[in-house]
Amino acid sequence: MPTTEPFAILATCDSCGARNRIPAARLADQGRCGACKAALRAVRRPREVDESAFAEVIRSARVPVLVDFWASWCGPCRMAAPEVEKLARVAEGEALVLKVNTESNPNLAARYEIRSIPAFLVFRDGAGCNAARRSHPMPRCASGWNIRAPKRDETNSGEPSVLRDT
Repeated sequence: MPTTEPFAILATCDSCGARNRIPAARLADQGRCGACKAALRAVRRPREVDESAFAEVIRSARVPVLVDFWASWCGPCRMAAPEVEKLARVAEGEALVLKVNTESNPNLAARYEIRSIPAFLVFRDGAGCNAARRSHPMPRCASGWNIRAPKRDETNSGEPSVLRDT
């Protein structure tokens, strides 16, 4: 029975060039290089994820997570990409930015009822924030959103859930 490795990224140390494994729960933290002990910056660019990596990052993130649902053929998605990149740099250590390709991950798009792209969802404490749900055009600054999310929906077996307007 194959086991899957937990999601992690490899970060290269600016000081010595060593590659360091950073687990999902520590993506927003400043760490230390395992070889030279120099400071490693928090993730500061969007990370493309698949369904399993998405679930792990959302579940373990200690900071809000902006998720950009996109596709390579989508013109507005390509137009929003520089703003998403900029937001990831500005939010370093305070938020994470994930990208989900809806062509490669149609089940995720369906689960969160993504009907048009680009679409942006914000997750906090494993739950989605319906106040932060945006479809194009992307807001210029996510810090202007007043985001509050409840704790994880226990009725949904621990899966992240998006709140719906009623």
